[in-house]
Amino acid sequence: MTEEELALVEAALYVTGRPLSLGTLSSVLGTRSKGKVLRIAQSLMERYNSYNCALEVLEVKNQRFVMQLKAGYAPRAKKVSLRPILTAGPLRTLSYIAYHQPVLQTKVIEVRGSHAYRHLKLLEEQNLITRKGAGRTSVIRTTNLFADYFGLSHDSRALKRQIKSIFKLE
Repeated sequence: MTEEELALVEAALYVTGRPLSLGTLSSVLGTRSKGKVLRIAQSLMERYNSYNCALEVLEVKNQRFVMQLKAGYAPRAKKVSLRPILTAGPLRTLSYIAYHQPVLQTKVIEVRGSHAYRHLKLLEEQNLITRKGAGRTSVIRTTNLFADYFGLSHDSRALKRQIKSIFKLE
């Protein structure tokens, strides 16, 4: 593995800000060898673990890799971030969906109000939810990107437990 290959994987992870599969990283490197890509990504992960910096490279489910801010730096760094991914309203709608999923769109609108139509459109555009037709309404679920972005489980039962503990619901 070369320094350029490490730099290419680093650049891809940095610019996307979301987990990338070995297949995607393979295309960035111009190779078909997923074993080689795995070694490069794991080497980059080890490098970041040895640095004393605010960023980290993590391996998440299904051999995907992500570059992110270390948790300890997030609260202070958020103060200067340009714009959060979601404002309070869409975030509340998203948390309702995550906890109650799969949930009917009619139920989301009933609980969150008609303004939730805009929230749903935004959440779908950001690939945080999926909507599938079910008669005259839709069934809404969160996506894997949602789980990865918020550091939650892909398993719906575990995800609900995590959300419950976060919000201290009873």
